Amino acid sequence: MPDITLTTLQGLKQKGEKITMLTCYDATFAHASCAAGVEVLLIGDSLGMVTQGHDSTLPVTVADMCYHTASVKRGNQGAFIIADLPFMAYATVEQTLHNSGLLMQAGAHMVKIEGAAWLADSIRQLAERGVPVCVHMGLTPQSVNLLGGYKVQGRGEAQARQMRADAIALEQAGAAMILLECVPSELAAEITQAVKVPVIGIGAGSATDGQVLVLHDMLGLSISGRVPKFVKNFMSGQDSLHGALSAYVSEVKAATFPGIEHGFSA
Repeated sequence: MPDITLTTLQGLKQKGEKITMLTCYDATFAHASCAAGVEVLLIGDSLGMVTQGHDSTLPVTVADMCYHTASVKRGNQGAFIIADLPFMAYATVEQTLHNSGLLMQAGAHMVKIEGAAWLADSIRQLAERGVPVCVHMGLTPQSVNLLGGYKVQGRGEAQARQMRADAIALEQAGAAMILLECVPSELAAEITQAVKVPVIGIGAGSATDGQVLVLHDMLGLSISGRVPKFVKNFMSGQDSLHGALSAYVSEVKAATFPGIEHGFSA
């Protein structure tokens, strides 16, 4: 696979070709994902739950993220690497710049932060310093206590209107990608059309520019027993890891995943 860059991903959006993304936390799975054609590897703070055994992402530290980012980097074979800034690692602009620098030095090509329009100043300063930013909107797991649980966001006209406005404002501030989680499919489609940057969905319907799933979820490896509605087990019917990863890539590219049953209504 030739090296995937931000320009590559922007080109895929312009051509209408779906972008494939999976979470990844180590060198072995990075290598396997690349071999199957996954274009973007996300070192998500979901590692706190799937590799560390916590009940949320909140205990994950910047040091944890740097360790796993460096591990993925060593196994990477051309994919674009995004790393999460974990809980309270971007509470101030100064913190954001410092911790983003650590993740980029560890091997990330882009950092991801959760939030809305209030992030605009940090995004602007990161972009000015050559750090591409993906903004995670909708259900933001780091805010689970404030949101009152893992709930669909953007339902109701007022909330939907605010999310659209925030997405446009963040693009104008310099965001280079938007990730929408647990957002009504119709709203996700509207936001995807409203911005020029790639929009990746998870539980946001099939009209986004690409899809992401937690690696362990799409392999049927949930230790909690709770499987989100938007997850499909791609190991089912496959006899190898490569088969499951390739099936995911194929279905995302063909826009057969996610199906209607994986999305949410307003």
